[in-house]
Amino acid sequence: MSETGIATALPAELVRITTDPSTEPFWRAAKERRLVAPRCADCTAFRLPPTPFCPHCQSASVEWVELSGRATVYTYTVVQGFPGLADITLVPVVVDLPDAPGARLVTNVVGAAPGDVRIGTELTVDFHPISDGWLLPVFRIADPPLGGE
Repeated sequence: MSETGIATALPAELVRITTDPSTEPFWRAAKERRLVAPRCADCTAFRLPPTPFCPHCQSASVEWVELSGRATVYTYTVVQGFPGLADITLVPVVVDLPDAPGARLVTNVVGAAPGDVRIGTELTVDFHPISDGWLLPVFRIADPPLGGE
């Protein structure tokens, strides 16, 4: 486990992406620090990861919807150590996106103690630099509401 025990993302040089016409809008938006999801222009179903055809109605029509950046942990795991990085702590998560019903995103929680992440934890998006100038959407635990418990 890392000295601080705080979840982080992999170093930028270890993360590479490839794009295609179906995924390019997602990555371009991330580069602008925006989180987007594809929605079928015919049946309005959201789909992540982006695909060329809607899995519900097989339409190729898509519109890209900007999301608020809020998410909730659907499931997660804690990874202590990574090949060549024995002291790293990763918290990979699958998140539900309230602005994109039915869509889930595989990502990482960063900047939190692993013990603070639970199913149902509310998160907000952040962006982590990766190879070739791209930004990777990652999530941080949301601040508690003002006046809350």
